[in-house]
Amino acid sequence: MITRLRALTRQWTTLVPAFAVVLLVFTWGRNLPGAAVALVTLVLAGSVLAAVHHAEVIAHRVGEPFGSLVLAVAVTIIEVALIVTLMADGGDKSSTLARDTVFAAVMITCNGIVGLCLLVASLRHGTAVFNPEGTGAALATVATLATLSLVLPTFTTSKPGPEFSSVQLTFAALSSLILYGLFVATQTVRHRDYFLPITRQGEVITADDHARPPSARTAWNSLGLLALALIGVVGLAKGVSPTIESGVAAAGLHQAVVGVIIALLVLLPETIAALRAARRDRVQTSLNLALGSAMASIGLTIPAVALASIWLSGPLVLGLGSTHMLLLALTIVVSSLTVVPGRATPLQGGVHLVLFAAYLELAISP
Repeated sequence: MITRLRALTRQWTTLVPAFAVVLLVFTWGRNLPGAAVALVTLVLAGSVLAAVHHAEVIAHRVGEPFGSLVLAVAVTIIEVALIVTLMADGGDKSSTLARDTVFAAVMITCNGIVGLCLLVASLRHGTAVFNPEGTGAALATVATLATLSLVLPTFTTSKPGPEFSSVQLTFAALSSLILYGLFVATQTVRHRDYFLPITRQGEVITADDHARPPSARTAWNSLGLLALALIGVVGLAKGVSPTIESGVAAAGLHQAVVGVIIALLVLLPETIAALRAARRDRVQTSLNLALGSAMASIGLTIPAVALASIWLSGPLVLGLGSTHMLLLALTIVVSSLTVVPGRATPLQGGVHLVLFAAYLELAISP
């Protein structure tokens, strides 16, 4: 009996994603009682940890920067599916959902994840070192995508309110896809070495020597289980969102807090994976995950909602308000100053975390 329990314990990363999908099937579209919400939350947390495990297996097999790209794209594709589903169900009240979710993802990744990783790496290893060429290219792409998709709609005049016209939305969608495609080609083919971890002497680390890479079969199994785990994370997060919405409304908080909470849940696998990389002094991997997730969130979400807007009846509000535009501008400036030296101290990590805390505080009390 004890032997069987130990075997099950070792196989939890296989069992939890499968159980999460089964639980998702039985709970989808239903009003959940308190006990069911507690179970869903527990399985949701287990799915997050399983997703991190399988993402790290894949990353170890394919190497960087492909491993970071796998997790970022996988999470974002399912996040996009969640946004479109909620927009289809929500009517006019979901008109700002895409904007709020994308902006939440940008602030979580560029300030929350980046700040935590820089702080952890610098406290543990003295300074956090990374490649400014690759990180700078990623930051420039994120800044351009965020400005074109979230800032310009506030100032256009073709439609009343912070909305794009059909032509403008098409241009923003195509620009997002083109920029994201160019970045992926740069990261994985032409200048792949810019996105690899480096030593404190500036030498590129082409492979980790802490363990032998897993077999191809193990990596393929992990890829399938990663997909199951991410489907479970996003689907179960949607299942508990009514409870979150009720709690937010009961607390008298702004509706945008719901999007922040769901974005935090969805991005939790990447956060844990990035922190683990930072502890191992692979800060470039952490930044690949953070900035790659921000870029994928914009580059895939905007085209998806542009396509979905063809059959969605409500308005699509993408333009940020003045407060959030100021936070975005400050984030871009601070991130640029962080990236240029290629090294960071706990101070830089603290600055990013303060910006993230300011975003959370303004989301709770606008």
